[in-house]
Amino acid sequence: MADTSGTIDQQPVLLRFTAALDAALDRLGDPDPAFLSTSERRRALLELAREEERITALRVRVQGAADDVAEDVGARDAGVVLASWTRRDRRRVAAEQRLADALQRRSAATGVAWREGRLNGEQAAVIAAALDRLPATVAPELLGRAEEHLVDQGGHHDPHGLRVLGSRIWEVIAPDEAEEQLRRAVEAQERNARAATKLNLHRMGDGSTRLCGRIPDGVATRLATLLEAFTSPRRDHLSGSVRDPGTGERLPAERLRGQAFCTLVEHADPDRLPRHGQAATSVLVTIDLDRLRADLDAGALLDGTPLSPGEVRRLACSSEIIPLVLGGDGEILDQGRASRLFTTPQRKAMAVRDRQCRAAGCSVPAPWCEAHHLHPWSQGGRTDLADGLLLCSFHHHRIHDPAYDHQHAPDGGVTFHRRT
Repeated sequence: MADTSGTIDQQPVLLRFTAALDAALDRLGDPDPAFLSTSERRRALLELAREEERITALRVRVQGAADDVAEDVGARDAGVVLASWTRRDRRRVAAEQRLADALQRRSAATGVAWREGRLNGEQAAVIAAALDRLPATVAPELLGRAEEHLVDQGGHHDPHGLRVLGSRIWEVIAPDEAEEQLRRAVEAQERNARAATKLNLHRMGDGSTRLCGRIPDGVATRLATLLEAFTSPRRDHLSGSVRDPGTGERLPAERLRGQAFCTLVEHADPDRLPRHGQAATSVLVTIDLDRLRADLDAGALLDGTPLSPGEVRRLACSSEIIPLVLGGDGEILDQGRASRLFTTPQRKAMAVRDRQCRAAGCSVPAPWCEAHHLHPWSQGGRTDLADGLLLCSFHHHRIHDPAYDHQHAPDGGVTFHRRT
């Protein structure tokens, strides 16, 4: 191999460092951490994480000073070039480019602390964002004091804690102005959140739709509260999942939240929504009566979205969805909703009687449950108190799921067993 040491010595210090680092990694080879003791693995984890952050900070600094690299290839910025060359995720590189620009613009001390290993990249981004939210007219000495305080607090707080401190930085740098500045900051934050609000629905082609959106924090808090009302409180704190009391099945918390969101949408009161023409917003489902009784065919929403017979039965129990039951010649035989749905007095009576979801072991309270017909309406069932019981949304889906059998226990509860 040719001797390149002379060439390396003539390179700038930064390139000598990268060459030496590359050579050191080559010499390291592929060591197996299994041969390290527990204390050695702990040390290796911490030191590798720290050095990784320092190298990333160095690379981000170079990225922020590489406008000429982008100009050479006609790119918008160095982040675009880097993403193309390294095949990294463009959104992540774009976020690093914004951070590089912010560190150059107002947060030089933050960049130094990151490169020295006193901060990590997430903390640096939070501090830079907090400083960027300060008015452009803020005095340099106040800006410096704010940055010094947040960098110092980085040794004690994670990014979330730093974000909270950054939102109240005026209390540190100018206590007399803190209340007024906080009011202005909150108002600006609310305006920005409203302007950034968006919601997109993407059909995935597999029977599901991806929901992507961005909403103000206040609305998100209210939504989270509503979703928690529909999810079972029996959470496994160690795994972050929820166990179905009726079957013992462990369900991820995010799945429960998704199901709760579906329940929330289904229980929206059409009479309180904007009207189309003279009718309140409603959804129509069509299905053939004979096929519904025999579980032979799916129903469909008017836009063509298919629904299983079990799902149509469930919706017909309690949802504000109007099933159009068709005869053999397509004639609408039944579009009754009022007589099929349990009335408010009936629901109140069931709440007093059942107290909570009647699935064995489930403790979801009655106000969060749905009324279920013990004898399906498609088979001549009646909408009266004796023929109804309360089930939470999850167990209401399950009782109509053909993959499960259910039995009524002597105490009035319902148990489920997967069919084999």
